[in-house]
Formats: sequence, structure tokens, C-alpha cells
Amino acid sequence: MPRKKKTEENIGELKGKELEKAAEEESTIKEKTIQEKKKELLEKAKKLKEKVSVESISSEELKKKVKTKKRTDMLIPLEEYVKSGIYIGTKVVTPSMRPFVYRRRADGLAIFNTDLIDEKLKEGIEYLSKFNPEDIILVCKRQAGWRVAEKFSELTGIRTFTKKYPAGILTNTKLPDFFENELTIITDSWLDKNALNDTLKVGKKVLMICDTNNFPKGVDQIIIGNNKSERSLGVIFYLLAKGYCEAKKLDTAKDIPDLEWWIGEKGDVETEAKKKAKRVEFGV
Repeated sequence: MPRKKKTEENIGELKGKELEKAAEEESTIKEKTIQEKKKELLEKAKKLKEKVSVESISSEELKKKVKTKKRTDMLIPLEEYVKSGIYIGTKVVTPSMRPFVYRRRADGLAIFNTDLIDEKLKEGIEYLSKFNPEDIILVCKRQAGWRVAEKFSELTGIRTFTKKYPAGILTNTKLPDFFENELTIITDSWLDKNALNDTLKVGKKVLMICDTNNFPKGVDQIIIGNNKSERSLGVIFYLLAKGYCEAKKLDTAKDIPDLEWWIGEKGDVETEAKKKAKRVEFGV
């Protein structure tokens, strides 16, 4: 009996050692697994960090490429926009025009975003091209735009009113010169308000050139930019004439003068800007 008891104790002791050994092995395996997982996670974190860094660089490069592409896709080089002073607004900025303003100068004049000027000109050309010449009129009471407005009319066949707009010709059927149109191009809502009001009264479309002080209420399409300067209006009417003639495949497209003709040589941008800063603010 005692012998049997001893044997059972040996067996129990052996089992205990085996269990202890198994436990140690399992603990070692677990520790090894944890270390391996930790190492794998660190390696993944390192790779992820490198990937993020590369993507960040690529993102910046992409932004530069997009900006460069936008510059090359402009209707005219950025330098020509700057030279004409089309980006120079007034001291007054209406709520509707605030989204297009980039900053203010030290003299208080608001500055348009040139990228947006280009985009709105493209949209304006596309919109204008939906109408036939006989269905459009252009009104430009501002003297700075007379010369280029008349050239625009000559090239496109669009009826143009400079100096004076005969009130009521769109609304009063009893007038001998009454006629119906589909679209009116307004150069400045303040000076050309009679034509604007008549057009809106009869429910026709309006394409308006808007400076920072204009209210484009009820207007269907706007072109943004300086509508007080001869150079700026020259750029606008040059691009409108060129774009319209090409879109409509008019024979006069080949007769359009170079941009230099439309801009003219009178004065410089800064002199015109100073004059503009001294004008009565509501654009007249």
C-alpha cells in the first residue's frame, strides 16, 4: 500500500512539472507573439507616416499644377488683365459682389480675384452666344466705353446704344422706334439704369458688367470687373466680340483688331486707379 501511494505522488509530481513547463512555453509563445505584433504595428505606422508625407507633397504639387493650368487656360495672359486694371474695383462693395473681392488696397479700393474675372468672362461669352445678334442690344452710356462698344457692334452685328438710351423703346409699343429684344447687355447698372429697368419690366434677359459697387438684382448673367476704365472695358468688349464671333462662326471673326487696339495707349493703370478713387462712389 505505501508503495502504491508513492507511485501516485510521483505521477502527480510529474504532471505538475509538465503543466508548469507547458505554462512556461505558452507564456513564452504569448510574449513572442506580442513582441512580433508590436514590431509589425511599428513597421505599419512607419510606412503609413511615409505614405502620408508623400501624399502631402503630391497634394501641394497638384495644387501648383492646377493653378498653373488655370493660368494657361485663361482667355488672355494674366499680365494683360493686370495691365488693363480690370481687377481694380471701387471703395464700395455691395453684398452681391463681396464673394468676388480678393482684398482691399491701402487706398481703400477693392481688388477683384483675377481667376474669377476670367471665369465670369468665359461664362458671359457662353451665355451671350446663345442669342442671335438681332435679339441683343448693348447699352453703354459711359464715355470710356463708347469707342470699343461701337467696334463690338460693328463686328457682332449687335445693336448698340452709346451716349443716350431712348427711354421706352423696349416697353412703349406706341413709339415709332419700339422693338423687342431677348437680351440686353448693361455696361453699368447705375448709368444704364433706364435700359436695365425697361428690360426687367418686359421680362427679358440681362447680361451685366458688374463693378464692386453694382447690384446685379434680377440679372441673369454677370461679368465682373472694372467698368469705369477705358482699358478695362476694352479688354471686356474685345473678349466678348472675339468669343461671340468665333462661337457664331461669323465672317468678321478674322477682322477683330488685336488686344492692343482695344486697350489703347491713353494713361496708365495707376493713374486711372487714383482718379477712380476720387470719383463719387456709386460709380458715376
